[in-house]
Amino acid sequence: MGGSFNPAHQGHLAMTLHALRRLQLDQVWWLVSPQNPLKPEKGMASLVARMSGARNMTRHPRILVTDIEDQLGTRYTVDTLKQLKRRFPHTNFIWLMGADNLKQLPRWKKWQEIFALVPVAVFRRPNYAAGRGLGKVARRFSRNWRSARNAKNLAQQQTPVWLILDNQLNILSATSIRQQR
Repeated sequence: MGGSFNPAHQGHLAMTLHALRRLQLDQVWWLVSPQNPLKPEKGMASLVARMSGARNMTRHPRILVTDIEDQLGTRYTVDTLKQLKRRFPHTNFIWLMGADNLKQLPRWKKWQEIFALVPVAVFRRPNYAAGRGLGKVARRFSRNWRSARNAKNLAQQQTPVWLILDNQLNILSATSIRQQR
């Protein structure tokens, strides 16, 4: 699960715990981005501060907070996933993302390749409708959509494949938390 984690919050943790349970994952990695290419640097806490906040938020044996994108020198999800698959060829990765990010995914570098590389699990988010309401990506990959009933087998399914998880809606967002400060 990639993100700025600026700051990490209970919503991230709740979604992660849901993914661990529903997808029957061994681990969830929080890939703390050095700098999201689509977000301004202004207002972004340092990578060290965001890593520390994420580690303090999780404290869970099956959640790994990592700055691996900084270590790999990658800034785009597609490049990070290619590197991870090369480094860990026997690991079945799933990309975890919120419906808010799925809606704006066509702005990401080589976004269609992400679906070719790994299965994708999407968390429901407030104000983002399921299915067709999620826009271009949902339409492009509509034939590859699976029901959340298939969640536990997602990692073994042939790509492209994606689903929308049946998580509780959570109104928390890093943006709103920063605005309250």
